[in-house]
Order: sequence, then C-alpha cells, then structure tokens
Amino acid sequence: MSSDKHNVQSVTRALVLLETLAEDGAGWRLTDLARRTGLSPSTVHRLLTTLQERRFVQYDAGRQLWSVGQQAFSVGAAFGQRQALVAPALPHLRHLRDLTRETANFGVLDDGEIVVMAQAESREIVRAIARTGGRAGLVNSAMGKAVLSAYAEDEIEAVLALPDGRVRAIAGRAAALRAEIANASAHGYATDNQNGGKGITCVASPVKNAAGDVVGAISVSGLSARMTAERLPIIGAWVAQAAADFSATLASGRTLRSVREPGRPASNDAPEVRR
Repeated sequence: MSSDKHNVQSVTRALVLLETLAEDGAGWRLTDLARRTGLSPSTVHRLLTTLQERRFVQYDAGRQLWSVGQQAFSVGAAFGQRQALVAPALPHLRHLRDLTRETANFGVLDDGEIVVMAQAESREIVRAIARTGGRAGLVNSAMGKAVLSAYAEDEIEAVLALPDGRVRAIAGRAAALRAEIANASAHGYATDNQNGGKGITCVASPVKNAAGDVVGAISVSGLSARMTAERLPIIGAWVAQAAADFSATLASGRTLRSVREPGRPASNDAPEVRR
C-alpha cells in the first residue's frame, strides 16, 4: 500500500512539474522549478530525467534550461483532436485574421473556463498573442462573456453564483456584467477592454455544435490603439459571421474517427472554406 501511495505521489509531482514548465515557454532552471513547486532539487532532477527519457520534457544544456518536450505536446494536442473542433476552426480563424489583420483565436468551454485551443496569429509586428492552452474566466474575458450571452438567464445566474475563484472578478460589478452579457446577446458579440492584457482589446462570438449547444467562442484580439471604438462594430460583425460559419461547419455532422478502427481516417480535417 505504501508503495502505491509513493507511486501516486510521484505521478502527481511529475504532473505539477509539467504544468509549471508550461507556464513559461522560455524554459526553467532546475533551482527555479524547485523553488516554484516546493520540491527539493534532487526530487525535481529525478522526475525531470525520467520525463526526459519519455520526451515529455527537454533540456537545453547550453542555457541549462528545462522546457516542455515533444511528447507532452503530442498528448496535449490529442485533447483538441478529441474535441473534433481545432481542424475545422482553422480556416475560419485564418479568414478572420486576414480580414481584421489581428490575431484570431478559438477557445472551448472546459470546467467553467475558456481554454484557448487554436490561433491564427496576426502578421503585424506588434500583435496580441494568447498562449495556446491558456485559460480565461467566463466573467472576465470576451470569449467567456460571448459564451454566457448564449446561455439562458437561469444558467447565467448560476455561473454568477459560483463560490469558487473563477468568478472573483464580478465582486461589486454583477449588474454591469449582466448588462454586458445582455448587450453581447443583442449584438451577437462580446467585447473586453484590456481585461485580458494591458492595452489589448478583444471581440468574441459564441460557437455552437450540431445540437445547438455552446462549445466555445471565436475571438479577435489586438492592440486597443488599433481596435478603436469606431472599428469595433465592424470587427464584431466579422467575428459574429465567422462564429456562425464555424457553427454551420460543426452542424454539418463531420465527427472525429478513431485510428483504432481499420479503414477509417485518424483526423477530422475540414474541407476548405470557400469565400
């Protein structure tokens, strides 16, 4: 029994290390990882070398930095494939990026938060970038408010009543938040000024699956200096149309197929979106 408990503890610690490594793609020194996780340097080194053998982490000997490895990316990418959403989202994101010249994002709803799953990065020299795999709250992000705008009133109130940390930002501004959600529902898109990052403005619309359930949102994010009040309605209309087009793609009924079934393709590459 004690051996089982030790094994579980080791797995938990290894996962904590992976989560910490994912916080900064530039890499971590071993001593910084130990300090951040509260583990001893020897324990961190032992776990990292084990993860390195399986290619879940990699080590840059020149800079003495540890970072997420190829296998961790492959496992994480399987989440997007399982959602059967990332591949069909990309043509819509690229089209939206080209229309607005800003970064286009797609996030899915997961455990009461938005997880960024795909992105078409702006070609501008100075641009907004959201980390793929990063999370945002429903009440303090444009994508989150876009999702809430498609909810029924009782569902919105249930989210606002959640006691956990995901709704910390609504303290003292619940009425204003309800007005923002109602406005997003009326116009088809939600906005967020600088909540996601200093000097960044985001516009988002909800995405629905074939059953009509909200699965996430499409957004455009850029510098507030370029995303002006005069330009937001135009961008909002483009984002709402892209979300509607993506929802129509999902409603076409294409589903993810298993690689374990002979004669069936492994992925769900969507057909080219013709404009």
